[in-house]
Amino acid sequence: MKQVILSIATMLMMGVSAFAANNDEVVNQQALRAFHNDFAGASQVSWDVRNGYTRATFSLNGQVLFAYYSTNGELQAVTRNIVSDQLPINLLAELKKDYSDYWISDLFEMATDNQTTYYVTLENSDKKIVLKSEGSSFWTVFSKTRKDSI
Repeated sequence: MKQVILSIATMLMMGVSAFAANNDEVVNQQALRAFHNDFAGASQVSWDVRNGYTRATFSLNGQVLFAYYSTNGELQAVTRNIVSDQLPINLLAELKKDYSDYWISDLFEMATDNQTTYYVTLENSDKKIVLKSEGSSFWTVFSKTRKDSI
């Protein structure tokens, strides 16, 4: 019985190792090197390659972050999910004033080239609105859709 459990454990470890090795081969090596330079203390790193960019999902200082790299390994943006209390005061006040009949279904912060932008998805029973911050002063409508009635 112990040999069966040991065999299964060994097979699982070999499968996980093969998956991890295979995943690194798919990920752009320039992005891997840049990531290790940019986020030296990162842990729990996973990679995702999509339409012309590579995304690293990782943990750093107790937060889950997402780093986006171009095909030539340049860091394009870093994002993180946040709660509304982490918004700049002006943006939070505008949400409470102008969108009090909506709830927040998604909120994240994006840092690119010395600029921080916030995106918030607001919903009510009829609409879904995505707002984008212009600096830390005000919101602009990024997209707006009507929900279908059933």
